[in-house]
Amino acid sequence: MLTHERKVVRIVEQLRNYTGPGPLSLKKKAVSHEVPKLNDQRHDDQKIDISDLTQILSIDPVQRTCTAESGVTFVDLVNETIKYGLVPIVVPELKTITIGGAVAGCSIESMSYKHGGFHDTCLEYEVITAQGDVLTCTPDNEHKLVFQMMNGTFGTLGILSKLTFGLVPAKPFVKMTYQIFDSPQAYKQAIWEHCQKQDADFMDGIIHSPTMFALSLGQFVDKAPYAHRYDWMRIYYRSTKERQEDYLRTSDYFFRYDKGVTNVTPKSFLGRLLLGKWIGSAEILRLVSRFRRVIPRKMIPVTLDTFIPFSRFDDFMQWYQKEINHFPLWCVPYKIVQKYAWIADQFMDRNTDDLFLDIAIYGLKYNPHKNYYRMFEEELMAINGMKTLIAENFYSPDEFWSIWNKQNFAAVKKLTDPKNQFRDLYDKTCRAMRGWG
Repeated sequence: MLTHERKVVRIVEQLRNYTGPGPLSLKKKAVSHEVPKLNDQRHDDQKIDISDLTQILSIDPVQRTCTAESGVTFVDLVNETIKYGLVPIVVPELKTITIGGAVAGCSIESMSYKHGGFHDTCLEYEVITAQGDVLTCTPDNEHKLVFQMMNGTFGTLGILSKLTFGLVPAKPFVKMTYQIFDSPQAYKQAIWEHCQKQDADFMDGIIHSPTMFALSLGQFVDKAPYAHRYDWMRIYYRSTKERQEDYLRTSDYFFRYDKGVTNVTPKSFLGRLLLGKWIGSAEILRLVSRFRRVIPRKMIPVTLDTFIPFSRFDDFMQWYQKEINHFPLWCVPYKIVQKYAWIADQFMDRNTDDLFLDIAIYGLKYNPHKNYYRMFEEELMAINGMKTLIAENFYSPDEFWSIWNKQNFAAVKKLTDPKNQFRDLYDKTCRAMRGWG
């Protein structure tokens, strides 16, 4: 195995030797966890090979930090850190999401009501620029703006090659307690109370219907009378309305949604019995990527994460029930822990909430007569919400840059990719994904 330094030298050489006119994308070992986009121009880009950036470099159990290469998956990471009684502060829900991908794509999970996103737990990045320069970026050094802007910019500002991030103490098991509410108002009240008390290690929920809101509260525990797994026949989201409590091994808790959040695959009992043990999110995404040229558009369900200001949740649910009415939904409370440099100042100034609810939609069937993604964009702009850019995006440039920070993006782009080899953020997420170059 090459040392990390040798891997960086190899990547730098690729960048400096590249003379082609077309845009660059990255060749990674792990499958992309963006929503499949069948016409995405990035499939035909020239590739920079970073597929060997998969090593955990160090774990410091005293300082509770880990340093790892950007292609390390969270399942491998948790398996190593838990040997020290530690886990990452925010662990995304799918096993093969990488730590670099978690920063580039704004990953959050059920510790986010306390700690924000995974990027909020990071302490240092190593970034390789398009010119082949290697930058060390921290929140308070000369490259602090680069550090802040790496989140949510989908590889358009350079290659994230190494990360240092925080860890927290963990116990072997997680005890789950489920609370059921019949209205968004009661649901909000319960979420707010737990946010104020900080009395759970984990909090997320499933909105099963307009009158059934399940809140899932998790607590680390040393012992458990049993430990369920949700990697075969059992389906986790259903358990939140069928059980009052549950116990899972800690690693199984983190990846309880890996077979699908609310869109479990295979769907049938027989399919899960025969294939469910071996088919997870990564396998499905890999198959779609391989056969994308022959897959009909209608087979790709609508999938997106919406970020709703806590005070506007009732408004959103009223609109959603009237216009979309697809259930269940995943709900993840998310604390805004700082004023993010990658979000436009005017967007932040319009919001007084420091708590958002990530309402995630999975499995909504494609409708050729309705552009659901655009419908969500229009409603979110009306209530000062936003969505992640992992799916299809139809913003106009003016709309887009009223949410994302164009000035800061341009400032970092000038330093890390002045020839625009990794594409502009708007072009990559709103134009290239539609096949527009």
